Amino acid sequence: MTYIITGAGLTIEDVVAVARHNQKVALSDEALQRIKVCRAMLERKIDAHEIMYGVNTGIGEFSEVVLNDDQVKEFQKYLIYNHSAGIGDPMPLEYVRAAMLGRINVHAHGNSGIRPEITLTLVEMLNKGVTPFVCQKGSVGASGDLAPMSQIALLLLGEGQAYYQGKLLEGVEAMKLAGIEAPGLQARDGLGTINGSNVLTAMSAIWLYDANNFMKQAEIAAAMSLEALKANMKPYTAKLHEVRGFKGAVRSAMAINKCVEGGDLKEEKVPHKVQDAYSMRSTPQVIGAAHDALAYARSQVEIELNGVGDNPIFFPEENLTLSGANFQGTPVSLPMEMAGTALTMVCVLSERRLNRLNNPALSVGLPAFLTKGAGMFSGLMLSQYTADMQIVEQKILCTPASIQSIPAAADQEDFVSMGMNTAIKNFQILDNAYGILGIEFMAAAQALDFREYHFGKGVTKAKEVIRKYVAFLEIDRPLYPDHTRMKELVKSCEILNEVENVVGKLE
Repeated sequence: MTYIITGAGLTIEDVVAVARHNQKVALSDEALQRIKVCRAMLERKIDAHEIMYGVNTGIGEFSEVVLNDDQVKEFQKYLIYNHSAGIGDPMPLEYVRAAMLGRINVHAHGNSGIRPEITLTLVEMLNKGVTPFVCQKGSVGASGDLAPMSQIALLLLGEGQAYYQGKLLEGVEAMKLAGIEAPGLQARDGLGTINGSNVLTAMSAIWLYDANNFMKQAEIAAAMSLEALKANMKPYTAKLHEVRGFKGAVRSAMAINKCVEGGDLKEEKVPHKVQDAYSMRSTPQVIGAAHDALAYARSQVEIELNGVGDNPIFFPEENLTLSGANFQGTPVSLPMEMAGTALTMVCVLSERRLNRLNNPALSVGLPAFLTKGAGMFSGLMLSQYTADMQIVEQKILCTPASIQSIPAAADQEDFVSMGMNTAIKNFQILDNAYGILGIEFMAAAQALDFREYHFGKGVTKAKEVIRKYVAFLEIDRPLYPDHTRMKELVKSCEILNEVENVVGKLE
């Protein structure tokens, strides 16, 4: 099924479908017409020698330099050359594809002033699998993600490099093999391709999709640990959370209840304390707060995905050109800072439950460090070390990038969002989160094997999946293969998919 790009309604799920799963796209007829109308207006203004930023002027500190007719024709090419200034490792292809989709959706509004050939070429590149080579680092997240977007724009000149059918090729060769004609860049085309926060927004969209799946697995892991620790399940009653009113907490309590449904603990057949520690009793409030933070971040990201982040912006109906700062990445980077911190908070909570599983003074009768041979064997003692190390790295990464602005361009660009830093570090936070949660899953499965009562349907299914990859720790063995397998298992969402097949959706 083809996704029709209209300039509106683009969701993070749509982004993932196109960027990760290669769903085909098409530009709606109405969007194409809007692009043509806007371009016609721009060309009339160019013919009339109306001064327009980035069309017949320089950019940044050179915005007061007016270009002559010959310079206007060449300016867009040199603009892309000098802004292709990233550094280092290539960006994952799904980030690049998502950024291209986002930029096409901006163009679909008909406010960018580019030629339709530019947008249609980007569409064709997505559909035929030509993905530009883009360095991950280089953007400061204002004036758009100029460096990475410029490496995309190089392909429009038949230059740069691109991946095609699994190989990294010169741009001209990749385009030729795919049967795509490079349209070249005329007045406005270059700046109209790069002047938005499309990369950091694309990365944030993908991250939010994956983070939501992580959060649901955090609830499954919590349910397993709660069963193993003989938790009092009354604090998970929906009514308790409904009376306070936070949607995330209600959602989290219901998800955990689904996982323990049908088990002896839920049915009050297992003795429990009147009140458990906060790391057990507060789980819906904590994970729920993270759900709410991610929901807010999602709302901001989807506004940006469907808005006009560009400069200048053209309004054909009014024959109007407005120059501003809709490229500024702060509206996305600030909520995404909170989202990364929220995910880290959930991991801190996970580690506290892991600690209770390991600690014989807190584990309600479980053997020390979940081993039968304490003293001779250390069990999962060192697994906690590994989780702790990753949490400290997450905490370091939670230092906000959005307040780290460094002025650039001779102080013309004297406040920037640093949103690319936010996006990059959020993926590092998530990578650590997979490892941390994998260790809790492994410990919870080990603990449940020491219990003799009946577990909830979701918990039972999760344990079954874990045991396909990690055996019960009868005697000590090197644990790094188990840790790594568990990390990959969480990342794959197999536990989540299998549990949801049994208990229904956890949201």
